[in-house]
Formats: sequence, C-alpha cells, structure tokens
Amino acid sequence: MSARGNSKSSINVATIVILSVFLAVGMVMLLVRLRREITPLELSREEYPVTGLDLSAHNGDIDFSLLAADSIDFVVLKATEGATFKDPKFHHNYLAARKAGIRNIGAYHFFKFGTDGKMQGINLLNSLVGKTLELPLVIDLEEWTNPKNMHTDSIVVRLQDMIDYLESNGHAVMLYTNKDGYERFVRDRFTDYPLWICSFTKPPLPEDADTEWSLWQYSHWGWVSATDTSVDLNTFNGSREQWRQWLRSVDF
Repeated sequence: MSARGNSKSSINVATIVILSVFLAVGMVMLLVRLRREITPLELSREEYPVTGLDLSAHNGDIDFSLLAADSIDFVVLKATEGATFKDPKFHHNYLAARKAGIRNIGAYHFFKFGTDGKMQGINLLNSLVGKTLELPLVIDLEEWTNPKNMHTDSIVVRLQDMIDYLESNGHAVMLYTNKDGYERFVRDRFTDYPLWICSFTKPPLPEDADTEWSLWQYSHWGWVSATDTSVDLNTFNGSREQWRQWLRSVDF
C-alpha cells in the first residue's frame, strides 16, 4: 500500500510537471503571437505625410493640446451608435479639440445592422447640432458586435436609408470598414463614396479593388502622449497638397 502510494505521487508530480511545461510553452507562443499582432505597421512619413487619430470615450481623458503640439492633421470623434446611443465624451472632445486648435475634425457613427437607417441618421445629426466639421460624416460599418446571421441585402437597405437621410440634410458621407466589410458591403455597391479602410497590410486593399481608399487606419496600437490608452493610427492617401484639395472638395 505504501509503495503504491509513492508510485501514484510520482505519477501526479510528473503529470503536473508535463502540464506546466505545456502551459508555459503555450503562454510563450501566445505572447509571441500577440506581440506580432500589435506591432504597428510602420509607414514612411515621406510617402504618407498626413496623420490622424479616431477617438472615443474608450480612450478616456485626452489632452488635445498635446495632440495639437504633435502636429496631428485630423481627428475623427465617435458621436453616436445605433438609434439612441451617444458617446458620452463626444461633446467634450469636440470642444477640447477646437480649443486646442486642431483644424480638421470629423465625427463617426457606429452602424447597427438591425436598426432602422433613418433613425440612426437622426441620432447622429441630433448630436451634431451647433458643431462644424471639416471631414465627411463617417458611417462605421463592421461585423464586430453586430448580429452574425443577418442577410447582407437587409443591412445594405438600412445603410442606404441612413446615407439618403444624411445627404438629404446636406451632409457628405464616408464609409469606414475593414477588408471583410469592404468585400461584403462596399464592393460593387458604394464605390462612389470616400472609403476609410482598416487594414494592417500594405497595400491596404487588394489590387482588384473597385475603389480607391481616402483614409487608411493601419494600426489599433499606436501611442501618443495625450492619453494613457492605445490609439488608432490613420493616414491619407496622398500628399499634403492633395489632402488640402480633398478637404476643399468635401461638399456639405
């Protein structure tokens, strides 16, 4: 009985050691993968001289004077989501950015697949009362946190309803999405609208894309001194002169 007990103890110890080794190896592999995923894509400032950030309440308190000192060319602030949600930091962030002297400010709305498009447009425009923007209104179109099994055509109808409402009220529209969203919603449908693409590869779109991108979100893991959180890094598809021309072409 005593010998059998020692044998069981030895087996248990060996099992624990083996499991610990596997766990340690797994953790190392996970850390390596995460490190690889969060390493920002480095872009040449000579090739992409225009830089910008998109910000929301998730970024906490932001020192916009530091952003202005970093010569950020534009910021796009989250305003609304769906038919009722309003970003609690939008009004404050807008006023702080204006006070800091940031010249080009935009606003974005997170689109909810199952919500009436016109109602989403009303929610967005209600939050813009008294505010002036230099960039088109951005509709954030992505599958993340949205229903998984909704028919694409139904989503497209609601999206078109929102676009129609915004345009009927005199606003230019830009679509933000990732490569999956581009293939599902934008390609062959909304090619006449400026595109803000989220992509961590260069080039950000495949060679057979049927539209050019205007803005490119190339990292979710940038860092600036103005906030304690990671920030999304963005650039414009062109030179500074082309950037100024693009801003002048925006028809509100």
